Amino acid sequence: MASVTAGRDHLIWAVTGAGKTEMLFPTVARMIQQQGRVAIVSPRIDVIRELAPRFRAAFATTPITVRYGGHFDQTDSDLLLATVHQLLRFYQAFDLIVVDEVDAFPMNGTPMLHQAVQQARRGSVAYLTATPDRVLKKALYNGLGVSRLFRRFHGHPLPVPTIRLMNLQKVPRQLPTAMITWIRQVLATERVCLLFVPKISWAEQVADVLRQLGLKTAGVASTDPQRAEKVMAFRQRQLDVLVTTTILERGVTVTQCAVGVIAAADREFSAAALIQIAGRAGRAADSPDDPVVFFTDRYTLALLVAKRQIVMMNGR
Repeated sequence: MASVTAGRDHLIWAVTGAGKTEMLFPTVARMIQQQGRVAIVSPRIDVIRELAPRFRAAFATTPITVRYGGHFDQTDSDLLLATVHQLLRFYQAFDLIVVDEVDAFPMNGTPMLHQAVQQARRGSVAYLTATPDRVLKKALYNGLGVSRLFRRFHGHPLPVPTIRLMNLQKVPRQLPTAMITWIRQVLATERVCLLFVPKISWAEQVADVLRQLGLKTAGVASTDPQRAEKVMAFRQRQLDVLVTTTILERGVTVTQCAVGVIAAADREFSAAALIQIAGRAGRAADSPDDPVVFFTDRYTLALLVAKRQIVMMNGR
């Protein structure tokens, strides 16, 4: 992070599970030791929920302020973890701002949130993502510093998705037999299963189908007030399957977790989203080859690009 120390902006382009959060710790620690203020922000609440305990463990003697919708620490400190929206409250307040998952909704396509980052800065900005958008890639040609890391912390390659063609006409009321068989096979290997669906209404419908089959299952979406509790239950192995929308495509780490995408050809699943979703698998050193399956009734460019990108990153 020499460019950040020198006052320049920087992009960390790293595959999911590379340990980019931990890479930040020395730079954040140095900034705080120099009486600087640091903000770690993300457009996604779930990312901040995931990061908060990790930063509290790494900076046990440093006061940390955490703010996002539904949680607001009143006290200010030199280290803030928050959603990007919270930066609208600040003006030239931070010597270092780290934007994790900078290309995620709602930050992509929302100039106000990018403006909030610029308004709150008085020093460098570091951008973190596994899937930089065209704006960030263009910025690389205009002098933005970049660090590329295409290998996970445990040294194993990213799980390459399998694309499985099948009839999905009865989904979500009924799941294909082949899909149910795959889920049961996954659970038999002592893994849990994270299933992504393209529509909010599908999450609970698919979960209900699986519950009727005797599987401990919950459905979550952005509108679910119990989302955090359900994710925690999934992490603690109280659930076999968690059915979710793209709200959990980033920022959620679960070990020994297989990943399936139902109706992967739906336009809700961009190539970037599919890459992020596939990155939920294989996060642990003792289970780097967790299976990833895209269930679809047709091929799309997004599906092919996502798989090709993952293969390319494994080859670098």
